[in-house]
Amino acid sequence: MARYEVVIVGGGVIGLSIGYALARSGVSCVILDRTELGREASWAGAGMLPPQSEPRPGPIHPSVELRSWSARLYPEWSAALLDETGIDNGYRRTGGVDVAWTEAEEQALRTTAGRWRVEGIAFERLAAGDFGRVEPALNPELRLVYFLPDRAQVRNPRHLRALAVAFTGRGGVIRANCAVEGFIARGDRVVEVRTEAGAFQADQVIVAAGAWSGRLLDALGVHAPTPPLKGQLVLLRGDRPLLRRIVEHGKTYLVPRDDDRILVGATEEDAGFDVLPTADAFRALTEAAVRLCPELKEARVEATWTGLRPGSFDTRPYIGLVPGYRNVVVASGHKRAGLQLSPATAELAVDLVLGRPPRIDLAHFRIDREPSTGDDVFRS
Repeated sequence: MARYEVVIVGGGVIGLSIGYALARSGVSCVILDRTELGREASWAGAGMLPPQSEPRPGPIHPSVELRSWSARLYPEWSAALLDETGIDNGYRRTGGVDVAWTEAEEQALRTTAGRWRVEGIAFERLAAGDFGRVEPALNPELRLVYFLPDRAQVRNPRHLRALAVAFTGRGGVIRANCAVEGFIARGDRVVEVRTEAGAFQADQVIVAAGAWSGRLLDALGVHAPTPPLKGQLVLLRGDRPLLRRIVEHGKTYLVPRDDDRILVGATEEDAGFDVLPTADAFRALTEAAVRLCPELKEARVEATWTGLRPGSFDTRPYIGLVPGYRNVVVASGHKRAGLQLSPATAELAVDLVLGRPPRIDLAHFRIDREPSTGDDVFRS
C-alpha cells in the first residue's frame, strides 16, 4: 500500500496547483484523478485573469482578497513554471474591455465600475468615438465600453501541463484514470483513500475533485454540494489577428490568443453531469461574438467543447478543513473562477497542511458557513 504525506483527490487546476505548491515546500504528494488531468472545469474556461486590486485603507472583503492575491501570484508562478519546465503557459497582460448594449446593461456596468473604483482596479470609460483606440474590432454601436488595462490571461492546457511537469519534477506522483471510491476513517482522521487501483495511506487528504467533490464528501458524512454547471465554448480562427483585447459582455467573453485564435464562451447550463455538445449553444455563442466584433465573421469555427464547473450552495468556493476531520481539507466549488483563484487557493491549502495560520481568514469559505447571496465578485 502506497503512503504519502498528502493525497490530493482531483487533478484539475486546483489539485495540480495545490500539488505544485506542496511539492515546492518539500511535501510528498500523490494526485489522483478519475479521468485525464484537467479535462473537466479546467478545460472549459478561457484562462481570463482579473486585474489586481490596489491596497486600500480599511478591511478587505475575503473574496476580493482571494481574487487579488491570485492576480498577484500569477506572474510569479508563470515565471517560475517557465524556469522549471521550459513551458510558456501563455500568461499575457492583454487588457480587456467590458461592454453594454442596452440601458439596463449600462446601469449594471456602471455599478460594477463603482466596485472597481472601491477595490482600486484601474479602468477607463471610453467615449463613443474612441473605442478603436483600445480595440478597433469592437462594434461602434455599443452603448458603453470600459477599458481595464491590467486584465490578463493564460492558456489553460499549457498552464495545466506546466503544473504537472513541475509537480512530477519535484517528486510528485500523478495517477490519472484512478477513481476514488471512498475513505477509511479512524475517529476524526482519514487514514486511507480507496481507489479502484488499490488504497493509498495518507497523513492528510485534500478533496479538490471539482463537481465530484460533493459526492466524495457525502461519503464522509459531510453535506457540501458541488452541483455541476455545464459550459460550452467555441474556438474561432482567423487568417490574421482579428482582436487584441479580452472582451466581456455579461457572461459572454472573447479571448484572443497569440496565434490568431479567439476563444468564445461560455454557456451556463444546469444540466447535471451531461457533457453532450449542442449546436444551438455553439451557434448562439458565435452569433454573439460576431455582433460584438463584426470582423469575426471572417473567422472559422475550429473546435467546440464542453466542461462541468463545480458550484457550491452559494456563490463562494469551499476552502478549509472539512467539519469533523482534522486532516481533511476541501478546495472546491469555485464555479467559473477555478483557474483565476487557483494559486491563492493552493497557498491556503499549504498553510493548512503545514499547520500555519492561513493568510486569509477562511471563515468566509468554510463548509459550515451561513449561505449567502450576492457575493459573486470572482469575475473581473
